[in-house]
Amino acid sequence: MSRPGGGRLLRAFAIASAVALGAGAVAFAAQAEPAQSVAHAAFVSDRLSVEVIGSGPDVILIPGFASSREVWRAEAERLNATHRVHLVQLAGFAGEPWTHGDGPFVQPVANELVRYIRDAGLERPAVIGHSMGGMTALLLAQQHPDLPGRVMSVDSLPFFSAMYGPQVTAQAAPPFADQAAAGFLTADATAFRAQQSQTAIGLARDPATRTAMVEWSMTSDRQAMASAIREVMTTDLRPGLAAMTTPVWAVYASDADGGAPAGMADGLWGRDYATLPGVTLIRVDDSRHFIMADQPERLGDLIDQFLMD
Repeated sequence: MSRPGGGRLLRAFAIASAVALGAGAVAFAAQAEPAQSVAHAAFVSDRLSVEVIGSGPDVILIPGFASSREVWRAEAERLNATHRVHLVQLAGFAGEPWTHGDGPFVQPVANELVRYIRDAGLERPAVIGHSMGGMTALLLAQQHPDLPGRVMSVDSLPFFSAMYGPQVTAQAAPPFADQAAAGFLTADATAFRAQQSQTAIGLARDPATRTAMVEWSMTSDRQAMASAIREVMTTDLRPGLAAMTTPVWAVYASDADGGAPAGMADGLWGRDYATLPGVTLIRVDDSRHFIMADQPERLGDLIDQFLMD
């Protein structure tokens, strides 16, 4: 699929929401076995489910757009010897049922995470989110600064649509967000799989992860995907950054061979997080969007530092 402005650049800045999967994104661009685990039996939600493994300080791991919690499996199993890990699965994605039609997606998820943290009695858990999950973690910290102890966003911007240029605003985004949403709803299964397969190449270097991404998308609810992308593209969390008190690490990817060039990634992340007091910005080279798959050891080291900081 050709994209005005250069397909290489847009692939570089694709943030798991993968707006390139819908026709609206093109228009916008023109402008191993798991460790023993238990579900949190006392928590029932039609927005998310949570699997808990390990013991120790609490860490919540949130996957991104159309992803399974399995994207965090290897890291969760590494952490569970020293931490109690809460693996979130979002409703509507990767086979998880969706019952909310074309209603809102991200804000209700954040609300349910608040309820989960309180119901489970978690005290200042670390919250780590990938892509849309990182956006959700930032939203949680802005609205409830008393709940998360610290936040790490993994290849996630506070305003997704900023990747199309500093002139783009949340007010200008709705028509293009609607077109992107429509793209998910109208593609037939064959075309949708082909789109997903092509997009996966720009989001991960690891072949196994590309394959998994396609299957997760194929088993996701299309209406859930449409609702989520519409909200992601029109939500701008930058105005709330200056007032945040929660420590935030923003880890982002750079890949000179088919991904985001380092200078472009530095500029985008530096600009979008500029008003967040004390933010720690860390670039991970030789990785595309799914850093946990392309550079698992490097990300693991960063998570260890983040949890000890």
